[in-house]
Amino acid sequence: MALKPFLKWAGGKRWLVERKLLNLDMRGTRYIEPFLGGGAVFFHTSPEQAILSDVNTRLIETYEAIRSDPHLVYKLLSDHAQRHNSDYYYTTRTTEYGTLLERAAQFLYLNRSCWNGLYRENTRGQFNVPIGSKTQLLFPNDDFTSASELLKRAKLVSCDFEETVDLASENDTLFVDPPYTTAHNTNGFVKYNQKMFSWDDQVRLKDALVRAARRGARIFLTNADHDSIRELYRSEAEPVPLNRYSVIAGDSSMRKKTTEAMYMIGRHVNA
Repeated sequence: MALKPFLKWAGGKRWLVERKLLNLDMRGTRYIEPFLGGGAVFFHTSPEQAILSDVNTRLIETYEAIRSDPHLVYKLLSDHAQRHNSDYYYTTRTTEYGTLLERAAQFLYLNRSCWNGLYRENTRGQFNVPIGSKTQLLFPNDDFTSASELLKRAKLVSCDFEETVDLASENDTLFVDPPYTTAHNTNGFVKYNQKMFSWDDQVRLKDALVRAARRGARIFLTNADHDSIRELYRSEAEPVPLNRYSVIAGDSSMRKKTTEAMYMIGRHVNA
């Protein structure tokens, strides 16, 4: 049975694997993911070898902590959950913890108790998402021990995506899910998404993926279903539309059906 991610992440791909829209045969291949986030595809595929990276250092620290001592991280998280209320949330949000394990438990607690699992920082680099409505912060399917064992197969790195993509070589499998929103697929896409992941970054990513494909890697890219992205990858692959419902809106009535797209790049791609 596939492991579930222990983090909720904006733009996460739980829906992609749960609906079996991405089935990767990982035999004889190394898995590489340069935008790790919640790691849904990594946990679902359970590869024997992996390179996992993200520019968010606190996120990578949390994975490192669970890999090294899952029991203590869970105990510290449980302590937070027992004390959870509005005052405690905002106090914990601004507390600076000294150890890796304490910071990981704080990260997990805030992720599970903040609004919609968002990660956002202010100009001083401080987490500033308001408290959410969830009160259940520990779940029956929490399995930090199994997550730790799987993470021991992986190299964890906090770095720019291009550094990670450039590590891919022949027979490696890249799953690439850069930051983007589907809310503006037909209106103001570039302007809106520029705040999260600039157009220059989109071009730089495309160039890095083309280099990786030429080295023999197979690549599965998810991105917005938008004319600008289709034009960017026109010479590399045809987009495969992926239908889903938006899950970020606070009001469930605003969570409308939208589309994303998958691009399969490389000579040896078999979904």
